[in-house]
Amino acid sequence: MTLHNVMRNSLITLMCCASLPAFALNPQSQKNLEQLQARWAEVNYQLPKEQKEAAFASLSEQAGKALGAEPKAPELLIWHAIILSTYAGAKGGLGALSLVKDAKADLEQAIAIEPKALAGSAYTSLGSLYYQVPGWPVAFGDDDKAEQMLKKALSINPSGIDPNYFYGDFLFRDKRYAEAKTALETALAATPRPGRELADKGRRDEINKLLADVNAAMK
Repeated sequence: MTLHNVMRNSLITLMCCASLPAFALNPQSQKNLEQLQARWAEVNYQLPKEQKEAAFASLSEQAGKALGAEPKAPELLIWHAIILSTYAGAKGGLGALSLVKDAKADLEQAIAIEPKALAGSAYTSLGSLYYQVPGWPVAFGDDDKAEQMLKKALSINPSGIDPNYFYGDFLFRDKRYAEAKTALETALAATPRPGRELADKGRRDEINKLLADVNAAMK
């Protein structure tokens, strides 16, 4: 059985879209960050499924170059991890395992440097990894750690669209439907993010779909 098949539902096919202002990126790195965010949204939400793996592979190289120019920038570490994770979801197989392990290392490094970078998005992304990848011995999945990370993200960004969406998804999978509904409704009420219109639209579509599943489960 491949890693792709054992992932619970879909492996991080839609990771977080952090977009708050960077802490101290130089102008070129800030431009690189914005380009990565924009292209990620295009690939994730607009490309046909059969084109995503190659597109994410190319974007991961672009993200690696951006990070290489400023390797201690937590914002770029976070987005390198997001892109690796979504690439893993598109790729599947054993190659996906190495990608998510690299993403996890990036996120842990970002937290060590600046936990609140991009409104705590490293915690959101790390929590997402913990509940979506398999547990030992295949990978490092751990629902307890997932909830811990997601709650930490929410303590930093309580009204954010991404931490509330992923926490809602986690709660839904744990059959905690009333809590999931609350989190998802909070996500829908999040303030729009300037420059992230495509990402916001795609995320809201996901939230509405998941809310429909939650409501059906509660009947």
